[in-house]
Amino acid sequence: MSARYDFAKPESADAVAELTGLHGAFSFSELLLQQIWLRGEFDATTLRLRDGRALRLKKRGRWNRLAGPDFRDAEFVIESNGGVGPAGETVRGDIEVHLRAQDWDAHGHARDEAYAGVRLHVVLFPAPRAFTEGMAGAQIPILELLPLLEKDIEAYAEEAAVEGIAGRPFSQLRTALAQVSVDKLAEAVAHYSTRRWAAKTQLARRRIQLLGWEGACHQTALEVLGYRPNREPMLAVAEEFPLASWRLIGEPMAELALRSQEGAWRQGGVRPANLPRRRLTQYARWVAARPDWPEVLKALGTALVARTEAAGAQARHAALREWIMDEICAGELGGTRFDTWWCDAALPLLAADVEGSAPEMDADTASRAVVLQRCWQSWAIGDAPAELVRLAREFGVGTPTRTERTVVRQGDLQGLLGWLVTLANR
Repeated sequence: MSARYDFAKPESADAVAELTGLHGAFSFSELLLQQIWLRGEFDATTLRLRDGRALRLKKRGRWNRLAGPDFRDAEFVIESNGGVGPAGETVRGDIEVHLRAQDWDAHGHARDEAYAGVRLHVVLFPAPRAFTEGMAGAQIPILELLPLLEKDIEAYAEEAAVEGIAGRPFSQLRTALAQVSVDKLAEAVAHYSTRRWAAKTQLARRRIQLLGWEGACHQTALEVLGYRPNREPMLAVAEEFPLASWRLIGEPMAELALRSQEGAWRQGGVRPANLPRRRLTQYARWVAARPDWPEVLKALGTALVARTEAAGAQARHAALREWIMDEICAGELGGTRFDTWWCDAALPLLAADVEGSAPEMDADTASRAVVLQRCWQSWAIGDAPAELVRLAREFGVGTPTRTERTVVRQGDLQGLLGWLVTLANR
């Protein structure tokens, strides 16, 4: 991790850690760690237990939201290097997730028969020992997740806070905006916007490193199509069925993907157009029409930079948008969901690819990266909380036009989101 965190704390049964990061204090919950494990947002290629043995995951398990271990029916292989167990030992059982290894003892799991089937103890922070003692003295291996995460834990906490603000009143942000002078407001929003862009490109870079270009594109597309309610099962679908499967099977792949996560989908409160079956079918049609869409996206990256530099004025964005929708998505993805995918997934991936393709950040590479960032900042806002948009207009946050009307763009909204998260974490 590039950041250092002050996480020293006495043993306790708390499910939330209060930490100090690069941008101040923030909270990190056990529930968030469970979601990271569920989504597989860590480097699974270099897993090594606390006792030194290598671990190869086959199944991360089913997320258990009821009493008992956090994940059921997991499967993994432990390789022996002089530790406990034979070489290539396949283990099947439950997984318990904690922020700290000591939480197992604090929660009394060793005396609870419900945890007798736990075969792996996943913790966030460094463990003081190699094994956790289970029932009847069973030695449960420990896996430390902190060094394996895709991004800094502060960034995870920030994203979780963004997801958690949906539907909440933004009175705290309104108060903060009212205390900033008009001449400093744009500067403050731009500061938080730049931080958000940096976090998105950092995550995109890590995903490309772990999954390759095609895998990263495939994962982020399904993640965006899942919206917030179905993000986790969509990510599980991406892991179980790579893009090659969708190319091979075609549109019937949507039903296979739907059945693979039966019981995990959230249907209640989801608009009919966003139900999992419809979005999976939509993606199946997208892949059928553009089976090599990730490579098309990558190839169009250079052309996009050229077009954006030449376009300049926002009036050209409409034509650019239609061009991208047709060339990459075959017209299957549109509306505000297209804008969300383009800004949350595609543009950060392109920027990460541009920066990663050069051994050093030379002037040309830096210039292309800046163009992509500006494209992101000036793009349409996509899916956004209506109250946050109203708040931006109330305080004049946005880009003035020739008609003196202020338009809220992606960068403006992301800046407000970043600001709000900072306030929420104080």
